[in-house]
Amino acid sequence: MQLKTVWQSGSKDAENSDKFDRISQWWQNLNGKQISWVERLIPQIGGMSEIHWQPQRFDETFVILNPKIREETLYWYKSNSPVERNNTVQKLELDNLQQHLYIYPQLESELVIRIAIPEVKYQTLELNNPEIALGEDNILLLWQAERELEIKISLSNENLAKLKELLA
Repeated sequence: MQLKTVWQSGSKDAENSDKFDRISQWWQNLNGKQISWVERLIPQIGGMSEIHWQPQRFDETFVILNPKIREETLYWYKSNSPVERNNTVQKLELDNLQQHLYIYPQLESELVIRIAIPEVKYQTLELNNPEIALGEDNILLLWQAERELEIKISLSNENLAKLKELLA
């Protein structure tokens, strides 16, 4: 699989149609999923490599409904709106590795829109020198009384054996 699939309006590339079909399929598969919609101006110096994708005030996250592509126009609904939206594009670039779609609108050549499925963000909980106990049914218990915090971890026999091995 290629790292990127790029479709360009009016391209003479023999694979342009196949690329368009692959991107269309990806777009349609977003139906009912939560996406992030991020618009950025493309810097005149440095181009795409200079864009900062960190969250900004006008970035949106919403459930996309009925996404489809006809001709050179993307169509979709936001889950909280009955209005069909659309954007006619000059170029589409699908990052197959990151699963990001970059949309280059036909009427706003200095703009790029990045569509992505929001990343899962894990929460890290730090316990410094907690009390520890192993209870019935392989329940590992960690707690810090001063923080009124308790964590119960149910371990399989295999994972309990691994833990014992790691601690030996």
